[in-house]
Amino acid sequence: MPTRNDAALAFLKSRRSRSAKLFSLPVPDRDQVTEILTAATRVPDHGKLEPWRLIVVQGAAFKRLADLAEARANALGGDAEMAAKGRGQYDLGKLAIVVIASPKPSPKIPPVEQLMSAAALCLGIVNAAEAAGWGACWLTGWPAHDATFAARAFGCTEGETVAGIVHIGTPPEDGPDRPRPDLGKIVTWVET
Repeated sequence: MPTRNDAALAFLKSRRSRSAKLFSLPVPDRDQVTEILTAATRVPDHGKLEPWRLIVVQGAAFKRLADLAEARANALGGDAEMAAKGRGQYDLGKLAIVVIASPKPSPKIPPVEQLMSAAALCLGIVNAAEAAGWGACWLTGWPAHDATFAARAFGCTEGETVAGIVHIGTPPEDGPDRPRPDLGKIVTWVET
């Protein structure tokens, strides 16, 4: 019989998303971020490819990213709403870990599985940060999916994409939880 970890299961069953714009200071220090990343990088990396890389954003880097997002919106002919939405998460950021999906050439591991490894890492960072007592929120936003912005902001090269930007900070007091999926509507049991 497997050994049950009731504390871990209770944590996962009660974990909730909080809006990054509600986070406040303080944020984790370098040692605490390293602890979070040590726990989070224990994800399926398919043959030890480590098909991702990480960028820790803090301080004045957020203003640079906000300005870059606004400039990119303007270059694309976007309106004020697009520019504001692009700036949004960077204007309010305190600390974020950017997960760059960086697929490696492999005859055995398809690029889609490598991308899923990067997504698993994003969730791993969220869970590790929250387990360490911080608030964490996985965001992207349109700038993260714009190749020009991603190259200028995070040094993404051809084939790399932003899998997620995980904001971490001091969470607000818990409010009401959001509705959760009705498993009866989305789960199919196949026995034959």
